[in-house]
Amino acid sequence: MKIRFAETAGEIRAAQRLRYHVFHDEMGASLKGEAGLDQDQFDAKADHLLVIEPGTGEFPVADGNLVGTYRMIPHNAGAAPEAFYSSTEYDLAPLLARKPDLRFLELGRSCVLARCRGTAVVELLWQGIWDYVRAHKIDVMLGCASFEGIDPAAHAEALSFLAQEIPTPEDWRVKAISQRYQTMKLIRRDGYSPKRVLTALPPLIKGYLRLGCHFGEGCVIDHDFNSVDVLIVLPVASINPRYFARFGAPQA
Repeated sequence: MKIRFAETAGEIRAAQRLRYHVFHDEMGASLKGEAGLDQDQFDAKADHLLVIEPGTGEFPVADGNLVGTYRMIPHNAGAAPEAFYSSTEYDLAPLLARKPDLRFLELGRSCVLARCRGTAVVELLWQGIWDYVRAHKIDVMLGCASFEGIDPAAHAEALSFLAQEIPTPEDWRVKAISQRYQTMKLIRRDGYSPKRVLTALPPLIKGYLRLGCHFGEGCVIDHDFNSVDVLIVLPVASINPRYFARFGAPQA
């Protein structure tokens, strides 16, 4: 397998087809746009990371079959927060104003073909992200991560744990926009087991948590994607250096 970025409109469409398959066919998302594609206005300004296996398959590209993808939107200092998909759910403007000299990167639309989950595909996606962070001198990664379904109460333990046990420094705080804000503090601290919560967290959220991320205040119900979203904010400088052993430090 190999990683690279989409180079043509056709390869971006292959990524959109894979996203549609995972989000719509597997997870029940109600997606807008052209039939069979997950697409929006942010795709045109994004870099689309691809994991490609050799041979032919259901999502063909020129040099193999697409099995994993990540959408990456770089954000230069001074650009409007609306450049990010996350701005449809969270008020990013105060954070960007507090950090005018930092370069942000939004990560989103992460998906892997079902038969390839639990394999090297996820590690290859992370390798591609780290390479991008190094090449573009990214200071902060952010993006929305999801719990399945649209009922926050179904994830009360996990949401309460993230809100109450993972402190976010004042200068990194971001709040869900008022018309979409849902409280994450649904259970008192003595009402859940942190160990049990950590074990049951979705793998993507668990991975970001291990890297040292901060979480936005409030969750958001995304009816289109059949999910409850939380905002991840991950300063590169906060990442424990031991996680760079495999992929290389961002300054390398």
